[in-house]
Amino acid sequence: MKTAIITGGTGGLGRALVPRLITSKYRLGISYLIPEEAESLEADVHPDPDQVFLRRVDSSDPEAVSAFVKDAAERFGGIDALVALVGGWAGGTDVEDTDDVRFERMLDLNLRSAFNSVRAVLPFLRQAGSGRIITVGSRAAVDNPSGQAAFNLAKAGVVSLTKSVANELRGTEITATVLLPSVIDTAATRQAMPYGDYVDWPTPDEIAGVIEFLLSDDAAVMNGATVPVYGNT
Repeated sequence: MKTAIITGGTGGLGRALVPRLITSKYRLGISYLIPEEAESLEADVHPDPDQVFLRRVDSSDPEAVSAFVKDAAERFGGIDALVALVGGWAGGTDVEDTDDVRFERMLDLNLRSAFNSVRAVLPFLRQAGSGRIITVGSRAAVDNPSGQAAFNLAKAGVVSLTKSVANELRGTEITATVLLPSVIDTAATRQAMPYGDYVDWPTPDEIAGVIEFLLSDDAAVMNGATVPVYGNT
């Protein structure tokens, strides 16, 4: 039975991924920030404490992330994968109108959270001798739409982080890949974009299926890949 760390595993995408991995017999260390989300997940999947370890973690805090990863590794006897799902969007400003608070918030949610998680997990993957790192960038990291400069920059950093790690891991059996979603069809996204074309958006379950493949042995040749999951957008 393999062990995966899923940061932000109680959010919209995590809620689709966690049941899949439980069914696939993964042991899961799941971090969350919002207690109500964790309670909802527990009510839905009724996790076995021998298989699922939940902890409230501020992913922008490197010490908290490191402690969580270490405790999960000790609990389950190692770590085989990281799926870094923590992230958030804030739009509405171009570069000249982006204040420091918004900029730092986007860096914390998207880039620092991913960096802290990858850095904390790497020693355990090296100890295991193989593994998977999966991060979540954004189509915006390559398309750079106007009106959301801070988000674009933070997600571009996630792409660069993942590619950097992939190059560092060449010659090992550890791989790093980054997903590039467009607009994911979640309740929060529909609330933020009430006039969107929902039918064209990829669903959390569709993206969770891609993540499950990337975790598999069949994806061992995909190191440093950027994987678009745009739906029909």
